[in-house]
Amino acid sequence: MPPEFYTLLEEIQAIDFVIVELNLYLDTHPDDFEIIQQFNDFTEQSMKLKIQFEQKFGPLMNFGRSYSNYPFNWVDTPWPWQV
Repeated sequence: MPPEFYTLLEEIQAIDFVIVELNLYLDTHPDDFEIIQQFNDFTEQSMKLKIQFEQKFGPLMNFGRSYSNYPFNWVDTPWPWQV
């Protein structure tokens, strides 16, 4: 796989980690407006990066959570959890 594959995947993983941490904080601080804004900003970044990744390298998730090219490319490896 090209270096960009790993770079994008690592960036997605880092941003998704931040989203999980912000979500956990918001579970106990649901009225923190600034953190809600950060959560939404990181969520938007994550979605954009996932779209970019999938357009270049194929689906990140299965069972209808990601589109597939033709021919069906979910069977192409490596899968995100294999790298």
